[in-house]
Amino acid sequence: MLDDEVADLRRANAELHQRLDEALAREVATAEVLQVINSSLGDLTPVFDAMLDKATRLCEAAQGQLYTYDGKAFRAVAVHGVSNFADWYQRLDLVPAPGATLDKILGGEPIVHLVDATDTEAYRSSPQYRRMVDSSGARSALTVALRTNDRLLGAVNVNRPEVRPFTDKQIALLQNFAQQAVIAMENARLLTETREALEQQTAAAEVLQVINSSPGDLTPVFDAMLDKAMRLCEAVCGGLFTYDGERFHTVATRGVPAAMARFREKNPPTERLGGHVKRLLETRRPVHVLDWMQEEAYRSGDIDASALVDLGGARTNILVPLLKDETLVGFFGIYRQEVRPFTDKQIALLQNFAAQAVIAMENARLLTETREALEQQTATAEVLQVINSSPGNLTPVFNALVETAARLCNTNRAGLAIRDGDAYRYVATRSLSPEWDAYLRELSFTPGRGTFTGRSLLERRVIHVADIAADPEHAMPEIVTLGDLRSVLAVPLLRESEPIGVLAFARQHVEPFTERQIALAETFAAQAVIAMENARLLTETREALEQQTATAEVLQAINSSPGDFAPVFDAMLEKALRLCDATFGIMQTYDGEAFHTMAHHNSPPLR
Repeated sequence: MLDDEVADLRRANAELHQRLDEALAREVATAEVLQVINSSLGDLTPVFDAMLDKATRLCEAAQGQLYTYDGKAFRAVAVHGVSNFADWYQRLDLVPAPGATLDKILGGEPIVHLVDATDTEAYRSSPQYRRMVDSSGARSALTVALRTNDRLLGAVNVNRPEVRPFTDKQIALLQNFAQQAVIAMENARLLTETREALEQQTAAAEVLQVINSSPGDLTPVFDAMLDKAMRLCEAVCGGLFTYDGERFHTVATRGVPAAMARFREKNPPTERLGGHVKRLLETRRPVHVLDWMQEEAYRSGDIDASALVDLGGARTNILVPLLKDETLVGFFGIYRQEVRPFTDKQIALLQNFAAQAVIAMENARLLTETREALEQQTATAEVLQVINSSPGNLTPVFNALVETAARLCNTNRAGLAIRDGDAYRYVATRSLSPEWDAYLRELSFTPGRGTFTGRSLLERRVIHVADIAADPEHAMPEIVTLGDLRSVLAVPLLRESEPIGVLAFARQHVEPFTERQIALAETFAAQAVIAMENARLLTETREALEQQTATAEVLQAINSSPGDFAPVFDAMLEKALRLCDATFGIMQTYDGEAFHTMAHHNSPPLR
């Protein structure tokens, strides 16, 4: 009897020690896993490996797998057991067969416990599931779902090669490890999101710093913006393009192979690019190309699509529009050289950079307009100052006006011609060629369609020709050959709708003048008319005053010499000569039969 009690006590003591050892092993394993979690912030690989190693050992399992789930398929991120099975398993995206363990987890079951995997409907009906079971040699298996807030993150599985069910303690232990895995995954997700948010904020701040340090200069802004966008979106090649309503212009590129860069330099993006740029123009929404090699444009031999793939190595591509008040002003285009879709977060990030690019462009535009307006006001004030300081003297006015107008219209060839009788002659020119200046100074022309200046005078309106060499009505080839002129602009000087002169501009290459430059030229033409009108009125006023003064002096001579005509006639003749700008003159009276000299001034001697 005593021996039985001692034996019972010994068995109870052994069981107690076993329980204590198991509890200690669980606590040690849990502590070790937590330590790995703490020392591997954001890096789940060592966490999953350590967790699966402890779980399989404490659950007395020969093999184990830890899966993540992306909403479409499971992927084994940690495998413990047979190495050849592990290698095959980790390369496979698993879409569970109906009735299989992971299919039940997808269906909402928290735990799936198989006493014998070969004695299941899934094993009998699914070749894929049977292959996995046979390859692994698993018989008894235990799977616990990894869930947070009813969202499936994955599953952890342990199995044995023999039929031996798992105990309640082992099930509870695997649940505990599953909870730790969920915590690690959530911590990693939060850490990743925090790191990404910080990187995005840092990148945005760096771009803003470039914007602030480069007022009006968009080149470093676009370069910095593209660099940050590509790095955060994990792209290897990309470009930023602006759109003027008709054509796209490359303003920044990064990582583009040299052959592709040369092609794009000669062939800017067009609506032809596989229809994707056209779609961008029509929808104003991002265009995501999963694989350019599978696009119809590439398969049909489209030149742009072929260059993008064959020269640039592009596979997955995203185009994000730059929008100003729903108007397309450009786009970001970045791509990867492997098939890997951009995430929603990355697309949203690229849209944020696109919005920053639009703000930078608008700021640069406003700054440029403000600077140009200030330059125009300053130039106008300078010309008006010349007009005020040179009353009646038009030469410095015309020179200053032509010089200033040409500089603001971004050309080194300009001239102002005024009417001289029936023809027009240049009175002020600006050119880097003395020969061309001399030619213009000797040139006279009349209104007519054969010259762009004559056409402006004939039609009494602005004439703008993008390329005078291609103008069918142009009849002065020396303008192209001697002057080397291509794009030309003529603005008539009109007084009461009648032409009195013309202000002409030209460039030595084909570059049409902008609307702003044309408006600016019209302003300077109006200033020239004002200066000429002021000079005319000043001259008329001066002449009227001189006539009145001369008349008063003659009347004074009459009053001071009653009955004596000699001083009167002398004074009268002298005033008449001066006012008529004559060198000599004579005044005679006629008695009905003969003329009698009464006064003469500077008359040549009679021979």
